[in-house]
Amino acid sequence: MKELADAIRIQGKGIGSDIVKVDMFLNHRIDTGLLFRMGENIAKHFAAKDPQIVLTVESSGIALAIAAAHALNDIPVVFAKKARASNQSPNMLEAPVYSFTRKTENVIRVDRAYLPSGARVLIIDDFLANGQAVRGLMSLIYQAGCKTIGVGIAVEKGFQPGGAQLRTENVDLYSLAIVTGIEGSVITLNEGRNE
Repeated sequence: MKELADAIRIQGKGIGSDIVKVDMFLNHRIDTGLLFRMGENIAKHFAAKDPQIVLTVESSGIALAIAAAHALNDIPVVFAKKARASNQSPNMLEAPVYSFTRKTENVIRVDRAYLPSGARVLIIDDFLANGQAVRGLMSLIYQAGCKTIGVGIAVEKGFQPGGAQLRTENVDLYSLAIVTGIEGSVITLNEGRNE
């Protein structure tokens, strides 16, 4: 998506060799116009698969998940929680997810009632690097007896293995921008197709 690629080039910052900082417009301060156009782009790609639920993980994937769900005729958004709460159902689905950014393992949770068996679920997230969050979400979908119909990502780190691994498993992965590397503080992007 050219508009997202331009925003990454102009406002994004590369830190070290693996951090793509886009919090100026994507996940701390949000450019709402761009966000909703991103959601429309993802919805257009997956509309023929007739998703019934959008699933993401808290918290930075929620905004894009809402934008895509709205463009898909206002289907519900469910987000996996990272922390236990006293008001959570005892009937929670759980999956471990290792965070390479924070160097910790989280357990993500979704109430089984929010993923009815047989539902067609679209996963949405802001970043894809090693694929741990996506795999955790896919595990929750499987545990619920639902079907993963695809994965929509704002920014894929193409120099990390998550996207390539999902594609070799025939997951319908649609990334709006693919970062191919960081040199100095300059972010380079794949100008070709993202599928």
